[in-house]
Amino acid sequence: MEHYKWLLAFHIIALMSWMAMLFYLPRLFVYHVEHAEKKEFVDVVKIQEYKIYKYIGLPAFWATLTSGLGMILLDPQLLSSGGWIYAKFTVLMSLTLYSFSLEKYRLELANDTCTKDGKFFRAYNEVPTALAILIVGYVITKSFSWAFTLITLGIFAMIIDMILDAKKKS
Repeated sequence: MEHYKWLLAFHIIALMSWMAMLFYLPRLFVYHVEHAEKKEFVDVVKIQEYKIYKYIGLPAFWATLTSGLGMILLDPQLLSSGGWIYAKFTVLMSLTLYSFSLEKYRLELANDTCTKDGKFFRAYNEVPTALAILIVGYVITKSFSWAFTLITLGIFAMIIDMILDAKKKS
């Protein structure tokens, strides 16, 4: 079981690195689109976007995924520990899709073909926080709660709506 604990520690460290990219890259996108007229600035931001995704985010994603699979191999009973694990997997799939969508936007920004604005990326930046709260809640409590899930998603839907609504007023 000691191997499992070391793998769990690695999994958490990898997850923290992946989440750092998920939180920061959309913020770089905000700076990128809101300062598009400043070519020198945008050129530096493009390098930062590339490096954080390719050198931090993508390796951390794969490290998180493989260490998580390793934990299941070491303790297959995790798969029969209740609905929380499947809720976690569902949210993890959403987080994975979100992560790959950031690469799509990064490439569009790198090629100067992105049509999204700073408000969109500010709102989009809220997604990984909501998903991380759900995952942590499921893992810590080892349970699934519809109330917790719907309240969390509802709060973040209101936050995203407020961010996008501010666009209409400005």
